Amino acid sequence: MADGYVQANLVILPEADAADFLAYCRANPKPCPLLGVGRPGDVSLDAVAKDLDIRTDLPGYRIFRDGVSTDRVSDITPYWRDDLVTFALGCSFSFEHALLDAGLPVRHIELGRNVPMFRTTIPTVPRGSFTGPLVVTMRPYRPADAIAAILLSERYPLAHGAPVHMAFPEAIGISDLGNPDYGDPVPVEPGEIPVFWACGVTPQAALEQAALPFAITHDPGHMLITDIANTRIVGVDQLEV
Repeated sequence: MADGYVQANLVILPEADAADFLAYCRANPKPCPLLGVGRPGDVSLDAVAKDLDIRTDLPGYRIFRDGVSTDRVSDITPYWRDDLVTFALGCSFSFEHALLDAGLPVRHIELGRNVPMFRTTIPTVPRGSFTGPLVVTMRPYRPADAIAAILLSERYPLAHGAPVHMAFPEAIGISDLGNPDYGDPVPVEPGEIPVFWACGVTPQAALEQAALPFAITHDPGHMLITDIANTRIVGVDQLEV
């Protein structure tokens, strides 16, 4: 819908929890690359897009209460509060244009599906009440293409960078590639290996562990499309937040 622009994951939580979550992101830059942080109660986020209304400009949101996802909605205006702080985090969708431009197929795009996402047994670095497992996305490739995909994606640190694992899903606690925790399954064909990238859904697992009374995230796969060109984040370690 807006090819060439950075896509972002979203976490919105009360100001009382924002400092700990910011520390969690900085301790876990692979799954939580910071693109922008809002001011309490501010529905805009100029760091990623002009004239943004964070309450309405994503196609889908999840409402969390006491660490449980209770509602999926397309408008969070009724849930908005003056103490809420918005965090925009990088997304692996942002480097997929580079994969396609290089002639590397992206299976879930070919099939018109959401990317498969899995909770792993890899722990994240805890900060405050935030802890939990790393969540990963999976894209299957033949070994030679996997190497090319690694070299391309590592140029996009704000879109999770290079993969965190490949070839042996059971080594990171994934028992069934056909049954992702989020998103849609995609086949791994003979001669291919699964390649796993860190995923911005990781904070949703951390929110479950923290059991905050209230928080909001994007619905997995329903991203914020920013005004930041993908070319701007090539080789950039972190935008100003």
